Amino acid sequence: MIKSLGLVFGDIGTSPIYTLTVIVLLTKPTEDNVIGILSLIAWTLVVLVMMEYAWLAMSLSKKGEGGTVVLKEILTHLVKSKGKVAVISLLSIVGISLLIGDGVITPAISILSAVEGLRLIPDYEAIKTETLIAIAAVIAILLFLYQRKGTEKVARAFGPLMLVWFAALTVSGIIALMEMPSVLRALNPYYGIKFLIEKGVGGFFILAEVTLCATGGEALYADMGHLGRRPILRAWYFVFFALLINYFGQGAYLLHHPDTKNVLFEMIFSQSRLLYIPFLVLSIAATVIASQAMISGMFSIVYQGITTRVMPMFKVDYTSSELRSQIYIGFVNWFLLVAVVFIMVLFKESSKLAAAYGLAVTGTMTLTGIFMTWIFYLKKKYALSIVSLCIACVDMVFLLSNTFKIPHGGYWSIIIALIPFSIIVIYISGQKRLYKRLKPMPLKEFLRRYEFAYKEKCKIEGTVLFFARDIEVIPPYVEGTMLKAGIVYEDNVIVSMIQTDEPYGLMGCANTPVAPGLRSFTIKMGYMEVFDMEEMLMAHGINEKTIFYGMEDIVTNNFIWKIFSIIKRLTPSFVQFYKLPADKLRGVVTRIEM
Repeated sequence: MIKSLGLVFGDIGTSPIYTLTVIVLLTKPTEDNVIGILSLIAWTLVVLVMMEYAWLAMSLSKKGEGGTVVLKEILTHLVKSKGKVAVISLLSIVGISLLIGDGVITPAISILSAVEGLRLIPDYEAIKTETLIAIAAVIAILLFLYQRKGTEKVARAFGPLMLVWFAALTVSGIIALMEMPSVLRALNPYYGIKFLIEKGVGGFFILAEVTLCATGGEALYADMGHLGRRPILRAWYFVFFALLINYFGQGAYLLHHPDTKNVLFEMIFSQSRLLYIPFLVLSIAATVIASQAMISGMFSIVYQGITTRVMPMFKVDYTSSELRSQIYIGFVNWFLLVAVVFIMVLFKESSKLAAAYGLAVTGTMTLTGIFMTWIFYLKKKYALSIVSLCIACVDMVFLLSNTFKIPHGGYWSIIIALIPFSIIVIYISGQKRLYKRLKPMPLKEFLRRYEFAYKEKCKIEGTVLFFARDIEVIPPYVEGTMLKAGIVYEDNVIVSMIQTDEPYGLMGCANTPVAPGLRSFTIKMGYMEVFDMEEMLMAHGINEKTIFYGMEDIVTNNFIWKIFSIIKRLTPSFVQFYKLPADKLRGVVTRIEM
């Protein structure tokens, strides 16, 4: 449970720093307004986080794993139509892209909002915005630079630190509530509904900022595989209580001090000046932890994309000798760093940055709601399907309210999400076109020519490895090497990898003789499995002398395929991705016109 506080709840746990502060900019803190807003916050946490993720989404998993990719895999195997599978795949790509867009804005708004708390320290009131941005940017740069070293050791401290953070939120909330316990009537949803009806379009604008209290809620489901459902659920009830108490405490403080600009920090400052600086340091630590959880989540999402063949094979490093799940993807790390610093410099203040935040989150939540409704319906769990549909409708209302943010900076959320979306779409389309152009040879035809070559040609001593998606279709580079170039070894092994429907599980199937001197070796792996291929091959008695692999030299005048060609050149090949020994590798180039 304590571990989950650091790994799962960092993002949603730091939302009290900026949520009410941003909302106050849009409406006067009268008693009716504050009670209405607190009611909306409370029921947003109940519906979007507790009901959607903690109860419904977390009941859908594969071997304890959750997330957009898992929902896509579950749904894909329930529908039979190819058209529906294509729609599901497209929606899941949109979901992954939105999560990456969210992954850029989360560290930016979290760190910047915490650093802005420096303005309440005596003699620091006039600190320049540029100085605050510089401090926040330095914290972000140090955080991203540290990723290469791995976070396994530091992560042990995340949980206890976040426990202290949530305890501080609870205590400060209770102290503020004691002055005005009447705000607790906001627990009645009537006040939230009344607020929206009375405010009309203005209430709809404010609803978009209320979304901020639920950002990070999707982490409950996405990170389920790290710790399991039970500890996350139990920790959530504690987190929910801490958040609710603190938001209500902030509301009570706001009613007593209607001129407040930075609600949480001013509330803490008024309660204990002595403890303010330690709290400020704790808040910065909490935002760093929230950012770290998001960065680790991005690495996991991209790795899932690589193994499910929707993303290019970016270089992956393993930062822990004990835990293979501790990974570092350099391209993702530097992309996030550049984007985070750019966003900080562009928006300058957390309140302005909030204008771009929420669109990606509500988009992801809406897709989750749609997928869940569909899955429950196909599984004939009609009651859950109806509940899920109602939640999906609420998600859509929040998403619609967030579209008002598009002209005020929300378009940056879309632009950031379009980058991974474009890479994924171009890569998938390019791989399909490339596969058609390569024209693999059917196994029967290959064997007829191979048996003649093996019998007649001089054979090289030792074992050679080739890689193919499927033993039934032989890639052109294998045909070119063995049949055209006449390079035939005594022992030829074709290795193929089959992705299973499960997130985890790894099995090397026994060597199967296909023809004299030719055998196949199949690796069955879960779509989230991280493993050492060289170690697996050696464990099954395959000690190769040489490894041949295919490389494509793409010739094209088409702009899209030129981008695809650049992506292929800049990302590692299959053998480099799996870190096979460089001294054994021999690349075979095939020129392809696209």
